[in-house]
Amino acid sequence: MPVKVTSRQVAERAGVSQSAVSRVFTPGASVSQKTAEKVRRAAKELGYRPNVLARAMASGRSRIIGLVVAYLENYFYPEALERLSRALQENGYHVLVFMASQTAGNIEDVLGEILDFQVDGIVMASVAMSSDIASRCQAAGVPVVLFNRKQDDDGITSVTSDNYSGGRSVAEFLLAGGHERIAYIAGWEGASTQRDREAGFNDGIREAGREVVARAVGDFRSDSASAAARRLFGTDPELRPDAVFVANDHMAFAVMDVIRFEMGLSIPRDVSVVGFDDVPPAAWPAYDLTTVRQCAARMVGETISALLELVRSPDTATPRQITIEAPLIVRGSARLPDGVSRKGASA
Repeated sequence: MPVKVTSRQVAERAGVSQSAVSRVFTPGASVSQKTAEKVRRAAKELGYRPNVLARAMASGRSRIIGLVVAYLENYFYPEALERLSRALQENGYHVLVFMASQTAGNIEDVLGEILDFQVDGIVMASVAMSSDIASRCQAAGVPVVLFNRKQDDDGITSVTSDNYSGGRSVAEFLLAGGHERIAYIAGWEGASTQRDREAGFNDGIREAGREVVARAVGDFRSDSASAAARRLFGTDPELRPDAVFVANDHMAFAVMDVIRFEMGLSIPRDVSVVGFDDVPPAAWPAYDLTTVRQCAARMVGETISALLELVRSPDTATPRQITIEAPLIVRGSARLPDGVSRKGASA
């Protein structure tokens, strides 16, 4: 069996103290460039790797962040998770990803496992969080930030797009385009994103003295969205919606495929379609989807900033509800109102 190389052996080879070796491999620790170069050269020659877990036990900090996500089918989340992981690594943290369902009940099942890793913090993406879960994390001294979700509890930090204003801008856009029969396909109804997008959309429609003519639920899933589209558009042409706002792009793509390839309708001549997220395929010529943009880079930046503040200054940091602007991106899937051009909200 090979003998494990120790930090003492590295120190002897480099001609420095053992504490200097420890500082070289501790993110943020103060050490001269000359010393760091000698230590890293000696470590490479000896094949030394620092014991991250042992150092964590000694310092009381694991430098591990738990990243909890419910599903990855939506293009928005793989991109966001990659950005979150890279940003945390750049700040000296390791990332453990945990899969869960969207419901708070399932999080209870995995929370114990997350806390067993002695994580320094948790980011919950697309996941609901109960007050019991929040209390358990608080009791364990583990800060939590919700990404693309929020709770009514002001004691939990959250980072979201301005879903209400985004939904309202879609209503105003479709009304300005002269649509008479506007429908809505909802996401998972337990999500704050779904609730706020629909609230803004409905308020915008009602302010004009109108009502949504039809509503179906797609649960943020492509198969459910396809079924919803069949119900809405497989009706009498006189009753069929001439526009539909779909609560996210992942569902909107499925809805567009049903409208075009199963119903034989033209987009946007027969039906205008608007989504929410602005994931990369929205700009592909096959979809050319008008949608509300979630600014993933800004959301990730705010999430990292808020989480590290809570981790590093637990006694002074306060929970915040951070909202990021969500602009309407106009493409070719919806009829254009007068004075509005593609690629932006206004001419």
